[in-house]
Amino acid sequence: MGILYIVPTPVGNMEDMTLRAIRILKEADLVLAEDTRTSGILLKHFDIKNQMMSHHKFNEHGTTAGIIERLKAGQTIALISDAGTPGISDPGFYLAREAARAGITVQTLPGPTACIPAIVSSGLPCDRFCFEGFLPQKKGRQTHLESLKEETRTMVFYESPYRLLKTLTQFAEVFGGDRQVSVSREISKVYEEHVRGTLDDVVAHFTETTPRGEIVIVLAGKPVVKNKLRKLKDM
Repeated sequence: MGILYIVPTPVGNMEDMTLRAIRILKEADLVLAEDTRTSGILLKHFDIKNQMMSHHKFNEHGTTAGIIERLKAGQTIALISDAGTPGISDPGFYLAREAARAGITVQTLPGPTACIPAIVSSGLPCDRFCFEGFLPQKKGRQTHLESLKEETRTMVFYESPYRLLKTLTQFAEVFGGDRQVSVSREISKVYEEHVRGTLDDVVAHFTETTPRGEIVIVLAGKPVVKNKLRKLKDM
């Protein structure tokens, strides 16, 4: 049996690539890439010349069976996405599940992902949080937001800059304009920025300033009201 490696790649700065990730990619018999053109730039930067094959959400159901057979034959295969950790709002879950079901070793390397720097930098509680990824664009969107109204943990969302203002406005309508939020963009890149404040404040900011780049929204959970305990006296 071979090994399937899930390999995180930088979300911005190339220096975020780990030494282990470079070694695994150089040793792999095959590198599965979400977009071979994007990943080709990364591999060239680190002088990695291994064979690449496209593996993305539009073809993964068709290519996975063949990949599993190659793993069963003893090949070492590495899966990367365009940026960050495969499987986190990127292709990766389906292949990892099928490989595990086939008894193949699946190892995921620790490494870059945008959500962790965003929540740690937000100033909001990060001891407990829930990752929501991308919201449904149309069907089920409002229902999903309503289901989060009672969530007390900090919530993390990914969003496109083109839909950011719409999403923040919806958040204000559902959670209240005074709810605290942090919007991080371009994590680990030259123009990294964190905009913090209430939803009303941040909506006003991005109404005046057009958002650009990759976006992570970190939203405070519903405040927990602690009831004062009253000691009962014996009658």
